[in-house]
Amino acid sequence: MQSFKKISAFLMAFVVLFSTMSFTISEHYCGGDLVDVAMFFEADSCEMEMDMPSSTEDCNFEKEDCCKDINKIVEGQNGLNIQVVNLDFEQQLFIASFIYSYINLFEGLDKNIVPFKNYSPPLIVTDIQVLDQVFLI
Repeated sequence: MQSFKKISAFLMAFVVLFSTMSFTISEHYCGGDLVDVAMFFEADSCEMEMDMPSSTEDCNFEKEDCCKDINKIVEGQNGLNIQVVNLDFEQQLFIASFIYSYINLFEGLDKNIVPFKNYSPPLIVTDIQVLDQVFLI
């Protein structure tokens, strides 16, 4: 039971951690095909990535780059909202008395007390079932 509580507490801590964390997924496409995917940092570029030629005075021709990078940002929660409920005195009194009575409902004895522990049973002289004519069918 203790190990189950520890495991569930550990899992709940990870749920809170990952729900509040934001991260970036970087994808590198080359010629329409996915080449590399990376989380938390930029994806590696491929060898097909072309340098843009410097524009010359004579020629104004530029080749389009076949590679493109896409960055997807997954935003986490910025803060956890804690809701505070305002209760009036009667509701607080009811809740306090309910909790107190529920906790004391399962309160057990300190030790097992057997009142007839020190007394020996009476000696059987005759069979009581035969004497009272009581038989189990």
